[in-house]
Amino acid sequence: MELKSKLASAHTTIFTEVSALASRHGAVNLGQGFPDFDPPDTLLSLVAKHTKGHTHQYAPMAGLTSLREAIANKVGTLYGYGPDPEAEVTITAGATQALFTAITALVHPGDEVIIFEPAYDSYRPSIELSGGKAIPYRMEPPGFEIDWRRVAALVTNRTRMLIINTPHNPTGTILRAGDIEQLLLLVRNTDILILSDEVYEHLVYDGENHQSVIRYPELYSRSLAVFSFGKTYHATGWKLGYVIAPSWLTTEYRKVHQWNVFSVNSVFQYALAEYMEDKDHYLSLCDFYKTKKDLFRSLLDGTGFRPLGCHGTFFQVCDYCDISDKQDTDFARELIVRHKVAAIPMSVFYSQPTDMKLVRFCFAKKEETLQHAGDRLRSVS
Repeated sequence: MELKSKLASAHTTIFTEVSALASRHGAVNLGQGFPDFDPPDTLLSLVAKHTKGHTHQYAPMAGLTSLREAIANKVGTLYGYGPDPEAEVTITAGATQALFTAITALVHPGDEVIIFEPAYDSYRPSIELSGGKAIPYRMEPPGFEIDWRRVAALVTNRTRMLIINTPHNPTGTILRAGDIEQLLLLVRNTDILILSDEVYEHLVYDGENHQSVIRYPELYSRSLAVFSFGKTYHATGWKLGYVIAPSWLTTEYRKVHQWNVFSVNSVFQYALAEYMEDKDHYLSLCDFYKTKKDLFRSLLDGTGFRPLGCHGTFFQVCDYCDISDKQDTDFARELIVRHKVAAIPMSVFYSQPTDMKLVRFCFAKKEETLQHAGDRLRSVS
């Protein structure tokens, strides 16, 4: 039997490959983006509490009402607009499912979707499975800035969607108010939709503010914003997130959501809804991760790794050109096998070949884990 693949060019995600290699060689895994510490004790206690309650059946398709209300209250406090929890907030099985569902619901065969590379690796296959075409805008180190005039040159009469990601994985950069103003000018008087990946919303450093699309009524009117409980509460394995969008887009979103997921884990939804009754539950996250960022950067002093700017997320991109002239995929493999530290080569986030001598480390780790990795990285030469 001959099988025609719908994703002929796809391969196993780099995160799976690196984590498996790191495990095989006993490496400190600073590659895949997950913490090696547990969620807050209070939240875990609430999970235990609701596990013993009558909370084990299907949640409503759009998510538990109390959780959606808590999200709407938080968003209103942070971004000045409280979405209607019934018509604008949907609980999802993680951010990747939210992104996939949004693309599947709104991108048609022949549509074009502008993405910014280096890009999170789920965007392109989701677009292609919907029959669309990913149109990459290539960002360059060290600043990975966006020239919005160049972005405008990519727009055609087939442009259906533009995907932004701030704070940005993998670069650690952020969009600022000036970027949002340029984006608004670009899409005004068009039918272009915005898919905004904001899973690191609380990890913005140096006194900057997270520029959510929800802050901007004109932009929000054509946008879907995606968030992650897993990234916020150190619980990536729970696979819980949510999407916020105006009602006309939420209606289309849920048409697909009901068939590919229907509803998500009920026990964790009850626990999160109660946990979020504390209005300040997220306020310490930025300082918590900034301490880890500063520690990791200090551990790189005296090594051949040169850290680039990190304004958000829990990722640090480093230039290793003073250490090796190897392609980043080969260097990353050598780093795991010989030096027992895992990182992600940046070239995998681009659709076209690139050799920038950059790797991405995750610093969402315990202090002792980072110290251990730092000791090993100082031996790299």
